[in-house]
Amino acid sequence: MTETKKVAMVVSEGTFDKAMMPFIMGVTAASMGMDVYIFFTFFGLSILKKGARPKMGGIFRLFTGMMEKRMKSAGVESLKEQIETAKELGIHLYACSTTMKIMGIKESDLVEGAEIVGAAKFLDIAADSDVQLFIG
Repeated sequence: MTETKKVAMVVSEGTFDKAMMPFIMGVTAASMGMDVYIFFTFFGLSILKKGARPKMGGIFRLFTGMMEKRMKSAGVESLKEQIETAKELGIHLYACSTTMKIMGIKESDLVEGAEIVGAAKFLDIAADSDVQLFIG
């Protein structure tokens, strides 16, 4: 019997592309039967805030709406839909407890289903994962 593969991701940036990538990769991995754990820290934690609407970085910020439309026409779910799909597939969404303190973010600010954990808990998971990704 083969053991289920695990994917662990750290997300440290909150721009549009950095917000979409862990969900696209995570949903794909979960659809392939893998267990997925995503740890949001520093500015990446803003992605887990209720109503998050991240923008593209730098001058590309102006083109966020255009990119959202292109993605929709290509059949890619919106960030809100990606988060819902991730939760339905059992993807673990972890908010960094230390970052929450630093940034003044409360549990009530986060999307439903996000779990607050420390770095040690996530590192324990990542150490046993088959794939580790850093999105920053």
